[in-house]
Amino acid sequence: MEKLKLGVIGFGNMGTGHAGNVMGGRVPEMELGAICDIAPARQEEAKRLYPQVPVFADAKKLFESGCCDVVIIATPHYEHPALAIEAFKHGLHVITEKPAGVYTRQVKEMNAAAAASDKLFGIMYNQRTNPVYQKLRKMVQEGEFGRIKRITWIITDWYRPQAYHDSSTWRSAWKTEGGGALINQNPHQLDLWQWMFGMPDRIFAKASFGKYYNIEVEDDVMAYFEYDNGTTGEYITSTGEAPGTNRLEIACDMGKVVVEGNRILFYRNVMPEREFNKVNTAPFGKPECWECTIPADFSGGEQHVGILKNFASAVLRGTELLARGEEGLCGLTISNAIHLSAWTGETVDVKDFPDDRFYELLQEKIRTSTIVKKESQVVVDNSNTY
Repeated sequence: MEKLKLGVIGFGNMGTGHAGNVMGGRVPEMELGAICDIAPARQEEAKRLYPQVPVFADAKKLFESGCCDVVIIATPHYEHPALAIEAFKHGLHVITEKPAGVYTRQVKEMNAAAAASDKLFGIMYNQRTNPVYQKLRKMVQEGEFGRIKRITWIITDWYRPQAYHDSSTWRSAWKTEGGGALINQNPHQLDLWQWMFGMPDRIFAKASFGKYYNIEVEDDVMAYFEYDNGTTGEYITSTGEAPGTNRLEIACDMGKVVVEGNRILFYRNVMPEREFNKVNTAPFGKPECWECTIPADFSGGEQHVGILKNFASAVLRGTELLARGEEGLCGLTISNAIHLSAWTGETVDVKDFPDDRFYELLQEKIRTSTIVKKESQVVVDNSNTY
C-alpha cells in the first residue's frame, strides 16, 4: 500500500478542511476515498467539489463500502465515540477530531474498542505539531527548569461573537455540543497542559454560563490545579474578551518561562532559587537572572496536515504516533473536572474522576435546558482560528 484512502465523516467546517488538504496534495501518502454527511446540502456540496469521490449519507454504509482504509471523524462532539467504535468494528483505522467526546464514560468505551482492534487510533491534536510546544515539553522532561512551582495559562483569544453561536443548531447547548469554551475552543490547550506538565491531581473551578452571550454553556472560566508534588496551576479562559491573551507562564526553580506570541523567553537564574535561598544572607537578595530567548522553529508547525502525515507514516511504516487517540481521555478528564467543580462548588479528584456522577449531572443540564436554537448551518473557513 503506497497511499491510504481517507474517508471524511462530517463535511462541515473541519471536514471540508481535511478533504481540501488531502485533495490539494498536502498529505502525499493519503488520497480522498469517500465523504459522508447526513445533511443533503453538504452532500451536494461534496459532490460539486469532488465529483470523482463517493458521497454517503450514512456512515455505516461508508464503513462497509471498502472505499477507505482510515476515517477521520469531524462531526459534532457527542458522535465521535460511537462512530469510532463502529469504524473499528469494520476494520478501519480511525482519527477523531477533538474533543475525544463529551464525557469520560463514552471515551473510555471508545478507547476499549480501539484496544480490542488491531487498528491505529489518532486524534487531531494539531497543536502538538508546533515546534515551540515540542521544545517546551522536551525542556520540561529533561529537567531544564528544575522543580516547577506554578503554571499559569491565560488563554482568552478565542473571541466568538453571538453570530458564531447562532451559526449552527448544535453549537453552544448542553444537549448537542456538551459545553462551551472548554469543550470547543480549549481541548488543544488542555491537552498541551497535560502533555507538557502531566495530569493535575485536583481541580477547583468557577465558571460563568451565558455571561457574554445568549447561550446556556460556559463562556468564562477560572480553574485552579493542584499536584501532589506541590506544583499549582491556574487556567483562565474566555470567549468574551477582545482583544484576548495567550500567555503561558511557568515559575520554576531555575527562574521563569514565558510563552507568548509563539516565542519562548526564559528568565534563567544563574543559581537555582532553592540553592540560592540556602546560602544567601542578604535580606533582599535575589538570584542573578539572565533573559534568554530559547531558539526554536517559530513557524507554528504543519498543524492539521502534520497530524495526517504522521498518521499515514504510522500506518504505512510503523513510525510513532504524535497524537494517540487514547490520550484524548486526559484533556477531556480535565475539562469534565472543571465543569463538575463549577457545577458543585467542590474540589474534584482527577485521579479518581467520578465518571458516573459527571454523566448524571450533564443529563440533568440537558433535561432542564430551556434554550431554543433556530435551524442554521453556516460553513466557514476556520483555518485562521487555531
